[in-house]
Amino acid sequence: MDALDHAVLDLTGDRIAARRPLHGGDLSAVTLVTLQGGGRVVAKSGPLVDREARMLTAMAETGAPVPDVVGVARNILLIEALDEGAPQPTAWAKAGEALAQMHGATGANYGWNEDYAFGNVEISNSETTDWPDFWASRRLLAHAPYLPGGVAPRLANLAERLPHLLPAAPRPALLHGDLWTGNLLFGPEGGVHFIDPACYYGDREVDLAMLHLFGSPGRGFDEAYGPLEPGWETRRTVYTLWPALVHLRLFGASYRGMVDRLLKELGV
Repeated sequence: MDALDHAVLDLTGDRIAARRPLHGGDLSAVTLVTLQGGGRVVAKSGPLVDREARMLTAMAETGAPVPDVVGVARNILLIEALDEGAPQPTAWAKAGEALAQMHGATGANYGWNEDYAFGNVEISNSETTDWPDFWASRRLLAHAPYLPGGVAPRLANLAERLPHLLPAAPRPALLHGDLWTGNLLFGPEGGVHFIDPACYYGDREVDLAMLHLFGSPGRGFDEAYGPLEPGWETRRTVYTLWPALVHLRLFGASYRGMVDRLLKELGV
């Protein structure tokens, strides 16, 4: 028996009948497990899966649609297996409503009580009461030592301007933290679930920026989510820069053009 066999037995009391890898495993292995008793679970492995479990639980407590957490054992997270399907006509509106509801949950500060990581890229979530400072120090300047030449000085210039570009004290909303379109799982009957979170508390517009990074939400999302405050276009560019920097570090020079374009749009 390997670690997955043991973890499944520990958490479900059942044994594995079949397993197959699932898509989406760029940063961790994801496996669909069929149990001998006929049930199914999804297994994710990695050193931080216990933190992901706590994030999913925090999201679920707001009423957000997330897969149920079965448990964590041996650095393996087991969660509910969900059926996938093409987005139904009302699915994006449901996603907008669900995200607005989750963003209604607030924290006392900006950040989270645990750090996180995307692969080998560490994500600092140390809490603060100053939002522009959080975005400058935890989300932009933290990457500077690892970036190709010329990028770090431009980030430093941008960090100095953030108090004029970002609100000083937006409501600290519970964020998914990595909400690109691939982390919305649409079901065959019009449902939608949020998966693979990287939660912290911050400006709700961060999730919306990420959701527009590699495409746009479908019809009905914007109306269901609700209006944004004036100036959101500039803030979206600031917030989009962070995942672009993460992708540059994770996947290399193919993302340099995106980073340069965003910095140019912000005048640095």
